Amino acid sequence: MKLTGAEIIAECLLEQGVDTVFGYPGGAVLNIYDALYKYSDKIKHILTAHEQGASHAADGYARTTGKPGVVIATSGPGATNLVTGLATAYMDSIPMVAITGNVSTDLLSRDSFQEVDITGITLPITKHNFIVKDIADLANIIRKAFRIATSGRKGPVLVDIPKDITAISYEYEHAPIRTYENVTSSKNYEFEAVAQAIKNAKRPMIYMGGGVLLSEATEQLIKFAEKIECPVCSSVMGLGGFPASHKLFLGTLGMHGAYETGKTTANADLIIAVGARFSDRVAGDREKFGENATIIHMDIDKAEINKNVKSKFSLIGDLKDTLTTLTALCESKSNPEWLKEISDWKAQFDKTPEYNSKDFAHAYHIIESVQKLTTADDIIVTDVGQHQMWVSQKYKFEKPRTWCTSGGLGTMGYGMGAAIGAQTANPDKRVVLFTGDGSFHMNLNETVTLKSYNLPIMVVVMNNSVLGMVRQWQKLFYGHRFSQTDPHRATDFVELAKAFGIDGMRVHNDSEVESVLEKAFNLKKPVIVDCVLSPDENVLPMIPPGKTVDDMITEME
Repeated sequence: MKLTGAEIIAECLLEQGVDTVFGYPGGAVLNIYDALYKYSDKIKHILTAHEQGASHAADGYARTTGKPGVVIATSGPGATNLVTGLATAYMDSIPMVAITGNVSTDLLSRDSFQEVDITGITLPITKHNFIVKDIADLANIIRKAFRIATSGRKGPVLVDIPKDITAISYEYEHAPIRTYENVTSSKNYEFEAVAQAIKNAKRPMIYMGGGVLLSEATEQLIKFAEKIECPVCSSVMGLGGFPASHKLFLGTLGMHGAYETGKTTANADLIIAVGARFSDRVAGDREKFGENATIIHMDIDKAEINKNVKSKFSLIGDLKDTLTTLTALCESKSNPEWLKEISDWKAQFDKTPEYNSKDFAHAYHIIESVQKLTTADDIIVTDVGQHQMWVSQKYKFEKPRTWCTSGGLGTMGYGMGAAIGAQTANPDKRVVLFTGDGSFHMNLNETVTLKSYNLPIMVVVMNNSVLGMVRQWQKLFYGHRFSQTDPHRATDFVELAKAFGIDGMRVHNDSEVESVLEKAFNLKKPVIVDCVLSPDENVLPMIPPGKTVDDMITEME
């Protein structure tokens, strides 16, 4: 059948199983939006307040479903407003397809109104990108974009489409989704060598990352860890990939990881990295990371092997398949002495905090109270900063795709858009957004989107009135010179919520935490809870950048 380019786009989205898109209209995408009007019974469109919010919403949709998120923006500033969202998704390997409009093909490269070379701009922060200059290529390019975004190491793909391409009519023929298997490239003898190394180890540990979630390999990882009785440490991105209540789970490792995870890493004789990339926030001093251990690196992306930390063995391929093969080869074993040693390290810093401040609420108290209100299926989203690290330390994630945060890029302003995407994708679950007053000031415009779609998201603002994480670094490394981290803003978040047409509440101190949060959560509609924290509450422990667990900071003035 003959369709316009815009209608071909809509049909291709349906082919790929897309039911929701996020975006903001503009001149170069008017034809696409006209088609979306005709397809509104099949494709839901969420209108955000800003294109960046739409890109983060597509990201949150993808992280919590495993399906590619889709965002649409117009040319010029609309397209450039997607850049931070694309970079955020790229750093965390999140499958997204961004569709941007551009000026007509005869106006390209003429500095036309709202023209920008978005493919050139986004080349370093997308897995691949395209510009469509021939209507005959449109359908296949969109199909290819989804295939690239969702196969191998996942990531964002951008398709730039000039306006005239969306207006021209062309023959369209439906094509089913082509499935592509992720092939494991490692040889049998490599698996056997790894299995032998595991057999010989006395103090093994598993370091898991976000790749476990991306490959849907949670079940396989649990079976593997249990068979060899190996403790599991997680990167921030890996949370939810292994149940927090499991006896083998230790928590996060790295800069703000627990003391016992740092000691485990330093004393292990075998480190099995599963879908992780040895980020600087985890590895610290790369030369000393796991210096007493044989390192095995399992990843789908060969480019990650030996990029940050040298490994003796590597297994390349989809983790679900790789873990299944390796588990079958490994002999069952137990490590009681090693687990007891780790338990003793944990006991050294396993102190029960007191929540009795009359002036402030305590971050951990807030997080624990939210945990009591939610179920294991509910979704926790954060922005970036101290609140993000407090949540990663304290919240107990039991299931995959219930944790949504910007790990690699560390994007302040990510949270509200991501929460919108997560709630849109999961209407039967509750979404809670933890944010800081600094991060929230970057994305509070999306509060209007919460109201417009009546999304029952509880926004918990950890309000310490400062830019907490940067200020903490200024305490430690810059002689308490608080340059531009005490902004003295007068924003009243309760009144702000009311201005947007939603409920606002405030927690003044520890005695109010549980009652106010319970009241807000039970509203089952959008609400902002302003929680007053001390500006001097710190994220501890902390390993300074480029250092090791021996340099861990456990107390600060």
